[in-house]
Amino acid sequence: MWVRGPVDLPEDPDPVALPRAEPRRYSWVGTHGGAGVSTLATVYGGHDCGRDWPAPDAPRSVLLVARTHASGLASLLRTLEMFRRGQVPAGLDLDGVALVADGQGRLPRPLERQARLIEATVDAYRVPWVTAWRLGDLSGTPPRETTALARLTGTPTRGR
Repeated sequence: MWVRGPVDLPEDPDPVALPRAEPRRYSWVGTHGGAGVSTLATVYGGHDCGRDWPAPDAPRSVLLVARTHASGLASLLRTLEMFRRGQVPAGLDLDGVALVADGQGRLPRPLERQARLIEATVDAYRVPWVTAWRLGDLSGTPPRETTALARLTGTPTRGR
């Protein structure tokens, strides 16, 4: 039957409330003592695991941390091999490594080669020497050279 006059259009159903995506949380894990885990966790956020694997209630996304001196890079390579062989606690995701400068200036050629080898196998983020961090000043935004790491962790950087 046809009815003359205006016809009400069906109302749109209430929009479905989409869950808000929470930023990914990370666990910082040092591959050796003095790697800089506490500093990076403070500056970039995330869970400071020290040299331990994340506890079951900690974020399962892991960022390994190592200094760029010879023993730091060797320690990182050993830890990467553990991930490759599946010798880490179940459920951990390796999201990258932070290569923290062990001093000012360029790396010596052998260490630079080793760092490039690591960068060819896993997402690596270089963190430059920051004198203020050495003096205990962790305030402010991370250095511009760490934009990719800051983007990964959701941290604002200088020069943005």
